[in-house]
Order: sequence, then C-alpha cells, then structure tokens
Amino acid sequence: MSTMRIKPLPPDRLSPEVRYVHDEIAGLVGRSQSQVNMLDQAGALLGPFPPMLHYPQFGIPALSFLRTLDTQATLAKTVREVAILTVGGAFGARFELYAHEIMAKAFGISPTDIAALAAGGHPYGLNDEEGIAHVIACSLVSGHIIPDSTYKQAVELLGQDGVAELYFLIGGYSLIAIILNGFDIPAPDKNE
Repeated sequence: MSTMRIKPLPPDRLSPEVRYVHDEIAGLVGRSQSQVNMLDQAGALLGPFPPMLHYPQFGIPALSFLRTLDTQATLAKTVREVAILTVGGAFGARFELYAHEIMAKAFGISPTDIAALAAGGHPYGLNDEEGIAHVIACSLVSGHIIPDSTYKQAVELLGQDGVAELYFLIGGYSLIAIILNGFDIPAPDKNE
C-alpha cells in the first residue's frame, strides 16, 4: 500500500481560522451527509477536506463555492446525485464515488443505476430530468461543448437557471475529483 500523499489534520493542530472552517464543514456534513463516514478517529475530516485545509489559500475559497452549490441548490436531489456520480465515475474518484453512492441510495436511486453511473456507464432507469443531467455531465467531463439540441432539451426540463446550476455543480465536483485523484485519496476503510 502506498503512503498517503496528504494526511488528515486533527482539529487540535489547526490554526484558529482553519479550525473554524474545519468545524463548519464537520457540522455541515454531519447534518447533510450523516450516512457517510467523513471523520477519522481523531475527528479529522477525510476525503477532499485534508488538501483544502492543508492549503487554505486555495481550499477555503473552493469550499465556499462548493457550499454555495448546496445552500443555493434548486435541482432535485436525485438529479444532483446523478450528475455527481457521473463526474465521479468519469474520473474514477474513489472518495467521491463512496460518498455519493451512499447519498444516491438514500435519495432513492436504484442500485442498478448507481452501479452503472459509478462505472462510467449509462443507466436505463433514470427519469427525463436525471437523464439529461447525466448526458450533460458525460459531455462536459469528456471535453465537449453542449449541442443546441441538448441545451434546448435541458432548458425545457430543468429551466435556464437549473441548467446553469447543473454546469456549476459539474464543475465543482470535477474540481473535487481532480483534488482527490491528484492526492490519491481512497474511500475510507469499511471497518473504520
């Protein structure tokens, strides 16, 4: 097993400013993603959070943006999770897949569709809104421009504001996936 490129930061070793951010995140994920293991035994945040706290000059503005994606969310939770899992599957980001497979299941997405999304495949059980979110996420993470026909269909299904939100969501979770993959951050051990 390779050594960790970046270690979780125990809260008691953080500067007051960074500790404040740590505690805010821990509280938020505790409420919104309580099913997901986001803390180690020392109370340090896992996943994309260690790099963001190690490098707060980049991580704190990124976290502020990512938090806005949640606080200003208007898209259905299943639409969001389909987009996030599409990104995670495209990048093979292990922690992102771990966390959002759990969330998608909690919001009622079928195990068959979750498995297809996590593998970078195309699920068959999605509704129209979830389906267009998947198509757009696939297109953007593979470096393509959204065609007019796809954009028009998305606006019809999600509204102009919903489509814009979807683009920022896909961008935000692509950022998380890149940070996770750059630092080779695993999913937590099942027995932690």
